Amino acid sequence: MTTVLTACGAGGGPSGEPGGATKRPSAAADRVEPLAGTPKPRLPVSVRSADGRDVEVKATDRIVPLSGSISEVVFGLGLGDRVVARDITATFEQARRLPVVTRGHDVSAESVLSLKPTLVLAEATTGPAEAIGQIRAAGVPLVVLDPARKIGDVATRIDTVAAALGVRDAGDELRGRTEQRLAAAKKGIPGGGAKKPRVAFLYLRGSASVYLLGGAGSGADSLIEAAGGVDAGKESGLKKDFTPITSEALAKAAPDVVLVMSKGLESVGGVDGLLKIPGVGQTPAGLDRRVASVDDGVLLNFGPRTDVVLKSLVEQIHEGGR
Repeated sequence: MTTVLTACGAGGGPSGEPGGATKRPSAAADRVEPLAGTPKPRLPVSVRSADGRDVEVKATDRIVPLSGSISEVVFGLGLGDRVVARDITATFEQARRLPVVTRGHDVSAESVLSLKPTLVLAEATTGPAEAIGQIRAAGVPLVVLDPARKIGDVATRIDTVAAALGVRDAGDELRGRTEQRLAAAKKGIPGGGAKKPRVAFLYLRGSASVYLLGGAGSGADSLIEAAGGVDAGKESGLKKDFTPITSEALAKAAPDVVLVMSKGLESVGGVDGLLKIPGVGQTPAGLDRRVASVDDGVLLNFGPRTDVVLKSLVEQIHEGGR
């Protein structure tokens, strides 16, 4: 029996795979849960941007967050009604109807400026540099955030966004709630010296012939370890965040479970297609058809919904959760 997990709804994996695969119900609706009440920003505030600039924020009535992760934090703080655009990775329900101003990590300065934003929140990976410069040249405050690549970055990200929005108290509340939920999710990890499953994160885009194995720094390694597993790629010696999949690399990783994004799984034709990728079918995970699938729009966001991802992984990667 194939084990397939879908977390947080947006564009989840196939409802039924050939060969007896099953799909579990979504762990939660694809929504961000805002704090009760609407915080009132205390402005102006001066914040330090990750690119070394000091940015003064005077108004937050028209916010443009340039990643799904940042969007989740803004909505989680209760200021979602002030967001006027979204990054293509912001796929949760409340943001879905907003105009898209990015493609991949590239932002359209013209699209952003046409919406007359009073604050833009960007990732360190957001580009091109010319577009960022164009937004700043137009006089729009733009704050760059440090990357969020592990569970430990969630609290820092919430604090940084809350500070930029002038709602530090709401940030404290959201951080506290998130940390409590992350701790609760970890309670499902089997104790008693249970063997830790080896989990390999595969990044797949079949339409573009992209097949990558996650290693140290992929982001998935932090989630897998927090869920009581061993990141098989990292443990096998992969120092890079992603490496092209080879039969040799997979044999060395020897995963008990394969973790994929739901759209990536769809792009290769589901579980049966996944097992046709050289080397996958010969791993312990492939032989047992053990596949965990988490939605693209939430897996590596490291924000207020990371507890849902963690809880789902705990349920799926351990034998008792099958």
